[in-house]
Amino acid sequence: MSKLTPGDQAPDFTLTASDSSAQSLADLRGRSVIVYFYPAAATPGCTKEACDFRDNLNSLAASGYSVLGVSPDKVEKLAKFAADESLNFPLLSDPDHAVAEAWGAWGEKKNYDKTYEGLIRSTVVVDPEGKVSLAQYNVRATGHVAKLRRDLGLD
Repeated sequence: MSKLTPGDQAPDFTLTASDSSAQSLADLRGRSVIVYFYPAAATPGCTKEACDFRDNLNSLAASGYSVLGVSPDKVEKLAKFAADESLNFPLLSDPDHAVAEAWGAWGEKKNYDKTYEGLIRSTVVVDPEGKVSLAQYNVRATGHVAKLRRDLGLD
């Protein structure tokens, strides 16, 4: 799938959250939303990234941003991950990776000289009208939230 770029309409979705509620992007119209895609809950890089979002959530919220984490994990794994790490934002289950594909966050990856299809660590910021204002693909887990804050002019 093609990657999203600033100005694109963000594809709407409804996914099941770690608390078993349904979460739709459309429900957050009127707010800026940071949607970040990560490969697997409770892995070192994904835990670091999630905890960085957790630790920065208050200042992001004060600047008008909501945060949603999306992975192909099942709801039960996300619920355990959220509880274990005291995560304070919704984690959404995309088991068939349809949302990741629509957002350009699913595709070819290389690891240890092997090529395969998988989730590409990505972050997309959606403005209050539902348009993409920032899209970052192949981001690094460590330091990503600090870089995102700089890119958004929050630091």
